[in-house]
Amino acid sequence: MTGATTTAPYASEIEDLLGRMTAEEKLGQLQQLSWTGDTGPGEGQTHEVETAARRGLLGSVLNVAGPQHTNYLQRIAVEESRLGIPLLFGLDIIHGYWTTFPIPLAQAASFDPGVAARDAEVSAREARSNGLHWTFAPMMDVTHEPRWGRIAESGGEDPYLNALFAAAKVRAYQGDDLAAPDRLAACAKHFAAYGGAEGGRDYNTVDVSEARLRNLYLPPFKAAVDAGVATVMAAFNTISGVPAHANPHTLTAVLKEEWGFDGFVVSDWTGVHELIAHGFAADGADAGRLSLNAGVDMEMVSTHLADHGPRLLAEGLISEKRLDDAVARILRLKFRLGLFDRPYVDEDAAVTGPTGAARAAARETAARCMVLLKNDGGVLPLDPGTGSLAVVGPFADSTDLLGTWIAPGAADFPAVTVLDAVRAAAPTARVTHARGVAAEGDDTGGIPEAVALAQDADLTVVVVGEPAAITGEAATRADLALPGAQRDLVAAVAATGRPFVVVLVNGRPLTTDEWLDSAPAVLEAWHPGIEAGHAIADVLFGAVNPGGKLPVTFPRTAGQVPVYYNHENTGRPYRPEHPDEKYVSRYLDVDEGPRFVFGHGLSYTTFSVGAPSLSTDRIEAGALREGATVEAAVTVRNTGDRAGDEVVQLYVHDVVATQVQPVRRLRGFRRVTLAPGESTTVRFPLGAEDLGFWEGTTEPRFTVEPGDFHIYAGNSARAEQKRTLTVV
Repeated sequence: MTGATTTAPYASEIEDLLGRMTAEEKLGQLQQLSWTGDTGPGEGQTHEVETAARRGLLGSVLNVAGPQHTNYLQRIAVEESRLGIPLLFGLDIIHGYWTTFPIPLAQAASFDPGVAARDAEVSAREARSNGLHWTFAPMMDVTHEPRWGRIAESGGEDPYLNALFAAAKVRAYQGDDLAAPDRLAACAKHFAAYGGAEGGRDYNTVDVSEARLRNLYLPPFKAAVDAGVATVMAAFNTISGVPAHANPHTLTAVLKEEWGFDGFVVSDWTGVHELIAHGFAADGADAGRLSLNAGVDMEMVSTHLADHGPRLLAEGLISEKRLDDAVARILRLKFRLGLFDRPYVDEDAAVTGPTGAARAAARETAARCMVLLKNDGGVLPLDPGTGSLAVVGPFADSTDLLGTWIAPGAADFPAVTVLDAVRAAAPTARVTHARGVAAEGDDTGGIPEAVALAQDADLTVVVVGEPAAITGEAATRADLALPGAQRDLVAAVAATGRPFVVVLVNGRPLTTDEWLDSAPAVLEAWHPGIEAGHAIADVLFGAVNPGGKLPVTFPRTAGQVPVYYNHENTGRPYRPEHPDEKYVSRYLDVDEGPRFVFGHGLSYTTFSVGAPSLSTDRIEAGALREGATVEAAVTVRNTGDRAGDEVVQLYVHDVVATQVQPVRRLRGFRRVTLAPGESTTVRFPLGAEDLGFWEGTTEPRFTVEPGDFHIYAGNSARAEQKRTLTVV
């Protein structure tokens, strides 16, 4: 053997295999093909899969599911190929397999990493029993771009929030033993800075400084690596002119060398081939050379390494050492998954649909993710004994509530509708329904029927939002308003003067200024998953008191984008106390600031969050670097008349630094449940990671500088109560 490290797990077994493999077989392990793929351009590769598996020239297959199919392919690889190396089966299981949970952006709104963990545990159990070993999740792309469709798959705009959710999901997918029959290998994606795509256009250019890369985009990936993530997926974008699929700085220098990542890097769908379209590679052979040498270990769908690898090796354009390293990384995961000992799945033990417990988990987590944006006059919660209710809107009686990237369960297990759930939650009420308008399109002919029902009802629930098809990958929107004629429907219902509430079902922040003032109450429900209707009804009728918070800023207009809480100050910042000041950084034609700030979310009760207290107000920078911490304690009290959840949030601002710092950085949060009148004290340790930053120099380094730090506590990014910590 000429490559793999002999001290790594399964080193002797891997060394033995590498010693018996031909160069062609090694290159085959680097190849992933699609069984029937429909996640990108091109046709399925079913025939090629079988042929390559039989010849021992295939490492992995994606888009195959079901124990009969996976066992069929696995038998070809194990029983008919020369060395019998098992295949690795992967699938995009983003927020559920049979049981669809809320989209990841919604999960982040729970401010409870346990929500992501429950999704991952249920998904892993269902998927592994159906022959899968690997999920292309979690996605942890920090983004300031609500126009970007893939914000639905992310945890929003904050690196700290994304990092905690990424680590929780990785641990839950993988557990303590990847060979267990209810665990999956996870994949941290997309590495890196995919969320910074210019204009929010998918696959677009990212031009980012080293400081911004390390302080904003990389922390969630570092958290995933620290949590033991098995694989990492390269991103479609360029990073300051170098495509991520051919970027040795990120894939090798940072990921594998600096962080010590011992898993493998998989390309995204045809990402290696796309180096040609980027204008970075001359042809397929060049693309294969560049990607492997940069740090990509497995090529998804395109076949440049398999096709051109022998010639590249012969000409010394790729090395046997690097090839062996890539193969060793892939084989190591197959050993960790137990595939050499148990390559087949028990077909009789396959989970064939959502269990009652899984549905209950999906319902509970969906309600936990919802954010009450507005509730004037306490119109919510609704009384289950209300005499009459109208449920209108394009999503009132729709099952299109699962969201983007839904796994096989969507076809057989649709979402519960809001209409059905409202009828179940208010069994004595007269519940009427009209669609009013379609989800898209300008036809307003159905609005009069919806208005008539609203006029005749005690209250109307207006369910509006986005079809799942216009969220997710390749679903960038320039306009963030409600699509089609939905705004006309809201306006028409508001004009009746009758009470109503708006429920938003969507995969990104939407602009609401055209109708928000007329709506007494607005519930952000996101795309909530299989139990959508029941979870929405649980919140509307008060069975669940909403406690979610926004993980991303909601702009007033798309023209404000990017607008986010953790921005840097300019030399001429806008000052609210001087609203008419001209020569400051602001827009002339829109009010300053977003419509809803990061961390915003109301409840059916009220809370007071006290000022933080610090265990000390002075600490040495050297002590922080050696592991010392300062404890910030925050007391929160339920000042209302019903039990509820509050998310206590802690923010840090480095007042003066050698590199301009964000005005706020989230560095702690805790969701607590309190009875009326009850209080508790939440404690947060603040250490070097919370107070320092990465310098964007030619040789980046993490530093903690002396100076004053403002420590803010509250229930949104607008928290004002603070204490000052001095680092000396």
